[in-house]
Amino acid sequence: MGFPENILTTKMVKNMSDEDTETNVLSLLNEVREKAQSLVIGQVELVDSILAALVCEGHLLIEGMPGLGKTLSCKVLSRLCDLAFKRIQFTPDLLPSDLIGTLIYSQKNENFSTKFGPIFTQILLADEINRSPAKVQSALLEAMGEYQVTIGEETHKLLHPFVVLATQNPIDHEGTYPLPEAQMDRFMMKVKIGYPTKEDEVKILDLSRDALFEMTPSLSTDDLLEAQEKSEAVFIDDKIKDLIVEICQSTRPESKYFAKEYRGAIYAGVSPRASLWLSKLSKYMAFIDNKDFVSPDQLLKVIPSVMGHRMILTYEAKMDRMDPGEMALRIAQRLV
Repeated sequence: MGFPENILTTKMVKNMSDEDTETNVLSLLNEVREKAQSLVIGQVELVDSILAALVCEGHLLIEGMPGLGKTLSCKVLSRLCDLAFKRIQFTPDLLPSDLIGTLIYSQKNENFSTKFGPIFTQILLADEINRSPAKVQSALLEAMGEYQVTIGEETHKLLHPFVVLATQNPIDHEGTYPLPEAQMDRFMMKVKIGYPTKEDEVKILDLSRDALFEMTPSLSTDDLLEAQEKSEAVFIDDKIKDLIVEICQSTRPESKYFAKEYRGAIYAGVSPRASLWLSKLSKYMAFIDNKDFVSPDQLLKVIPSVMGHRMILTYEAKMDRMDPGEMALRIAQRLV
């Protein structure tokens, strides 16, 4: 069944005026995108996803083999944006206090003082996040969900914006731990990256070692907040909202909307966080496309990366190597 043709009749919509187009947040975002792609060769989707995470203030999980530019991409975007940046390498012997901080007792003053960890920043690069045990990964939960950290009896607010860019190696690699479902759900998107093409790899050979350090910030905190405001202002019709909810409901086995062809393949569907991020990201995609309304096409672009990591498949589906992102996209395409 096709999507109703009168979806936009509840509000007259038109493209942004030329004046709005030239107002610079959008042009600044495009400038950052082009600069990043000149250094991060062949990873267009990854650069776009990191930029979306920064504007929408959502956390991003990046999965791929070692050496594909995951860490470099995060460093490049953080350098192009004038934001506080810290990197922490996750290892099996990492402790939660190494991440969030701890209380230190002073014998001289006979009191405790707080030593803040690297999580107190605006962009946190959690490198190889799945090489640390669950207790360390769980230390991120409060920060990612509530943008605050509790040390001892005191709760400390994090800087704004706060975004976790986490990289991980494929789960079947030696020395990796699966992330808890609760933490996976707190990531706005998960993107998988592959090897570059032959042409792109030749370009990589010509990159200068100092290219990263020669880059200067192009986007300030105020620019990001303005982009966020304009993205949020994009109109989304009630019918699109209904579509988003129905797509999410279709992944839940206990729902009347559940896609029956996947019975026995999906153990648990997506949470309402998926609905929230689908709405927010589809508005961002419309903003980037220089539109002031959300269309089904923009929604479909973000379905796999928003829903794939939130769906829990059965053992049989995993053995058959079924891809949850592709399943979610097929479900959505039938409803649009």
